[in-house]
Amino acid sequence: MATARTPRGKWIEEGLRALSVGGPEAVRIESLAQSLGVSKGGFYGYFGNRGALLTEILDTWEREVTDNVIERVEAGGGDAREKLIRLFTIAGSGDSPMTGTPAELAIRDWARRDEDVAELLRRVDNRRIAYMRSLFGAFCPDEAEVEARCLIAFSLRIGNHFIAADHGPRSRAQVLELTRKWLLS
Repeated sequence: MATARTPRGKWIEEGLRALSVGGPEAVRIESLAQSLGVSKGGFYGYFGNRGALLTEILDTWEREVTDNVIERVEAGGGDAREKLIRLFTIAGSGDSPMTGTPAELAIRDWARRDEDVAELLRRVDNRRIAYMRSLFGAFCPDEAEVEARCLIAFSLRIGNHFIAADHGPRSRAQVLELTRKWLLS
């Protein structure tokens, strides 16, 4: 009886989970195989070594947070404001291990120590900002204001998880909603 191989994507997903929890050092073939409940031999059918897996994790993450997110936003149609609302919803949902906050933060931390990862992150951030710039620019004629709105929206996406401040009588969700309305005005 033939044994089913663990799909390539499962190795990448599990590698990203490990990366999200413990950084690149936690992405180890043996521990991934154990988490997947398989032998590590199947790994080598897809990847030549651990470095190849790490590269594939980063490449997959880049596609997920740029191309796939933009495709999802565009598929819903609507004007620029509607697309921005959809973008904010998708970006804030963390509905996949690839696009969630733990992966984002782990890759940003890794980029602080690895120039190749830093270059990938710069490319991803530039692509995200360029897309937002095109949307904000559709209804905001002031280029400086478009840039400010992009930076504020993007900073909230990344930095919101680090802010522990109280907001007086308002909840964080209420303040974020006020900010969203202001950004879209």
